[in-house]
Amino acid sequence: MEFIPHTAEQRQQMLDSIGLTMADLFRDVPPELMAQSFRLPDGLSEQEVREHLAELAGKNSIDLTLFLGGGFYDHFIPSAVYSIISRSEFYTAYTPYQPEISQGTLQAIYEFQSAVCRLTDMEVSNASLYDGGTALYEAMMMALRITDRNKVIVDDSVNPIYRVMLHSYTRNLQIELAETHSEDGLANRCEILELLDDKTAAVIVQNPNFFGCIDDFADLAEAAHEKGALLLVSCYPLSLGILKTPGSMGADIVTGEGQSLGLPMSFGGPYLGIMASRKQYVRKMPGRIVGETKDREGRRAFVLTLQAREQHIRREKATSNICSNEALCALTALVYLSLVGKEGLRQTAQRCADKASYAYQRLTAIPGVQPHFRAKWFFNEFVLDLPCEAADVIARLIERGFAAGFPLSRYYQGMEDSILICVTEKRTKQQIGMLAEALESVL
Repeated sequence: MEFIPHTAEQRQQMLDSIGLTMADLFRDVPPELMAQSFRLPDGLSEQEVREHLAELAGKNSIDLTLFLGGGFYDHFIPSAVYSIISRSEFYTAYTPYQPEISQGTLQAIYEFQSAVCRLTDMEVSNASLYDGGTALYEAMMMALRITDRNKVIVDDSVNPIYRVMLHSYTRNLQIELAETHSEDGLANRCEILELLDDKTAAVIVQNPNFFGCIDDFADLAEAAHEKGALLLVSCYPLSLGILKTPGSMGADIVTGEGQSLGLPMSFGGPYLGIMASRKQYVRKMPGRIVGETKDREGRRAFVLTLQAREQHIRREKATSNICSNEALCALTALVYLSLVGKEGLRQTAQRCADKASYAYQRLTAIPGVQPHFRAKWFFNEFVLDLPCEAADVIARLIERGFAAGFPLSRYYQGMEDSILICVTEKRTKQQIGMLAEALESVL
């Protein structure tokens, strides 16, 4: 029977038997990180726990009207999504290592991969990345393995959170990470082409980019391919309902944040990293991939393929160190896409674009509010310049019930007065009008 010391005397007996003191057990922990006390509060009943958690949850401000984007979006999620993914056979399933008892989970992952390929216009997809940022990092590392080069060019119109992750994950690696400065809201062609050379493994861009601006990277794909480099495109999956696909632009690897496909915002996760690529690069793709085959009796079957848990034995030489399983989040995205369908996805994307356009017109009609970029092609986000610091205005609008946008000065110098505003299909004409009235009043 396992011995669990409950009293101080029993704990001391255990320590004496192994010849250690309590201080020895925590010797490697810095003093400032040591717990001040190991006296835990008494246990609570289920009712008391529920009341305590409800009190904590009540402190969250969840009654704001959201015009905040920046990579994570407040989209409508059909109730059927929750109903389906909450079924026990989905909700409790984990890594499907035994195909003979995991056909349902394996097929769901396979169908998700198929949906991602159709959405991005690519040939292969995986289903096990954590979020959009780590997916982009994995795509970059994949490009380094394919080209056997160590230089990467990334435009600063790519989500700044993703760029921070790229720098953080590669700080101890021999990788030259060159950043270009966007020009009027779009990827800076002149700087990218100037840096592009025979040592470049990949060019990283985003569409729509962090500013919400829409671009076509067919020219950059051609230029990158001439130098033997790959084009990596980070996308906003829901926008592909109406926008040109990365595959049709000539992208080699496509990544994205799958949160917009039926996943709630949930205070930051869990989210879903999407990755798709050309078939010729599939053996360099990280994570798990499900393939379709036939069993001995000729019946349709699904198995994990091109996937070895090599990270356990190869350490830093492994293709990837992804260990967890994002199957439930992937299933959520698949259920959402299946429910809305091709036409529903197009309509949702179009409503986002149309409502954002209406908000743009309403807000730029306010005295002192100006568009930051000359280009007016955007999806559901746009940047405006205010006659004062954006952070101050945002704080005052929160008091009036609006999460009005993102202050770009947090990541971009010289944009203290600039605000990134997002409009999804959930925002009504009345809410947009109320935001305009509140903004004009604050200014």
